[in-house]
Amino acid sequence: MRQLTVLALRAVLVALLAGSVFVQAVMVPLLASDLERLDPDYAYLRSPFLAITFLGVVTVEVVLVSVWRLVTMVRRGTVFSHDAFRWVNVVIGAFVAAALLIFALGVVLAPGEAVPPGVVLLVGGAGVAVLGVALIVLVLRMLLAQAVRRDIEAARMQAELDEVI
Repeated sequence: MRQLTVLALRAVLVALLAGSVFVQAVMVPLLASDLERLDPDYAYLRSPFLAITFLGVVTVEVVLVSVWRLVTMVRRGTVFSHDAFRWVNVVIGAFVAAALLIFALGVVLAPGEAVPPGVVLLVGGAGVAVLGVALIVLVLRMLLAQAVRRDIEAARMQAELDEVI
């Protein structure tokens, strides 16, 4: 990966991480104060909605930090190693956790008349989409595993060739 590409990606990651911290520190408390003014019939939604929102932002932050670590490995030329699997597994886990949070939001919103049924269906669709991203990252993990195996095999063959020469 070229240095300019790494710098650009890191700038985007820093901006997204700063934005997510802003959301946690400023926007979630503002959302909490807005939700206090809800109709008392819907007050039960306040706590679960805030918890799901906060934890959803945490999953985003986990993915951003993991991608930062993977970019560092790419820059150093060590991404085709077993250490990369840890960070890819963390990304997959974060996406699965985010999907579960989205499904939990759908469960929280489903009973009663707080939101129309179509909105709950859209929330469920968003959860399926996030699970789809987790599956895509899983496929990419399999490709990484294949590349690591080939890299190890190439190194072994090179060592054998060096012994012969």
